[in-house]
Amino acid sequence: MTTEPVDVRAVFDPRRRDDPYPVLRALREAGRVHWLSETSPRIVVLTRHDDCGQLMTDPAFGHLSMAQSAFRPVTDVDEGLRSMLRANPPTHTRLRRLVSREFTAGRIARFGDSARLLAAELLDDAVRRRGGEVDLVETFARPLPLRIICTLLGVPEQDDRIFADWASALTRGLDPDQMLSPAERAARTEGTRGFAEYFTALIARRRTDPADDLLSALVAVSDGGDRLAGDELVDLCVLLLVAGYETTVNLVSGAVLALANDPEQYALLRSRRDLVPAAIEETLRYDPPIQWLARSVLADVDIAGHTLRPGDGALGLLAAAQRDPAVFPDPDRFDVTRYAVPGSAGIAQPARHFGFGQGIHYCLGAPLARLEAEIMLNALLDHATRVEVTAAPSYRPHLAVRGASTLPVRLSTD
Repeated sequence: MTTEPVDVRAVFDPRRRDDPYPVLRALREAGRVHWLSETSPRIVVLTRHDDCGQLMTDPAFGHLSMAQSAFRPVTDVDEGLRSMLRANPPTHTRLRRLVSREFTAGRIARFGDSARLLAAELLDDAVRRRGGEVDLVETFARPLPLRIICTLLGVPEQDDRIFADWASALTRGLDPDQMLSPAERAARTEGTRGFAEYFTALIARRRTDPADDLLSALVAVSDGGDRLAGDELVDLCVLLLVAGYETTVNLVSGAVLALANDPEQYALLRSRRDLVPAAIEETLRYDPPIQWLARSVLADVDIAGHTLRPGDGALGLLAAAQRDPAVFPDPDRFDVTRYAVPGSAGIAQPARHFGFGQGIHYCLGAPLARLEAEIMLNALLDHATRVEVTAAPSYRPHLAVRGASTLPVRLSTD
């Protein structure tokens, strides 16, 4: 029996974003390596768990300037996300050290009570006022993470909507330039400049009138006299808002969709609330918000049997790697108990997922995303005995960061 060859470009076909997993599986089964471009600049695509792990942890992979990157051939220098997301050591090391002094577990934990109250309010409204027939993204998955991250940064509630629009434009702009229309690149530029103007003004206010928020703390942070410069503060604010909002929305909506499609798993979770953290980890593996990531080659490196040279590009298909059967048993099954395996002698822990990355770029906001997702999932379990999908979800045009734009559901309370 023969199978048709799979064109690697099918991964980036927006018509497949509703369900990219059959193509990802076919590519993974066809081989470890696929070439998106075999001429300069060469771009290799990786599908297996071990190779994607190397991509994130090997110092030979990193970020070139936008003018040099194979993925940004038409990008202006002031477009897109910068800061730690695109920095290499030692710049990345310095920025992360300064931010980590203030973006602590204690500061994150302070948002637990307000997040629980808001989650309950949103679901009370969905069940009582709207009869349980709602778009879960619009009524629940989107409002809470946006308000929490804005509150963390000291952004007033009346500015939430414009921030959501700018964040969406920047998230779409994370895809390689070759996949963006001129209008999408223009929206990315507008979002970048809008954020920069807004945060520049807010930072100036916080310098003279500090508040009890993360931005005020970052303005004041110092390590041996080293401080964050104004443009670094702006870039960090944009990064924290976009990364702390869009990915959490997609994480929560992905978890709800997976549970709605498997009522037995939902019933198990209602009876075993101790499994909620494991269900979040399984969602990050099974349907990750970050589907793939791009790196530039900084030094000669061997990966998956190929030698890459400086200036080459590499794409790691994380969503394919996290369903690698060589690493995850029954990988296409959503199993809320998978990450609940105890670490006792003789019992193997499940393989690590890449939902928050790995290596030096491991997501700084992972504890906040986990806290929000666990609070929101527990609130849903409190309010609904069953969740049924009433119409097929629609998906946003983003490819690297994948998530539903609508998720129509019926929340039952009997």
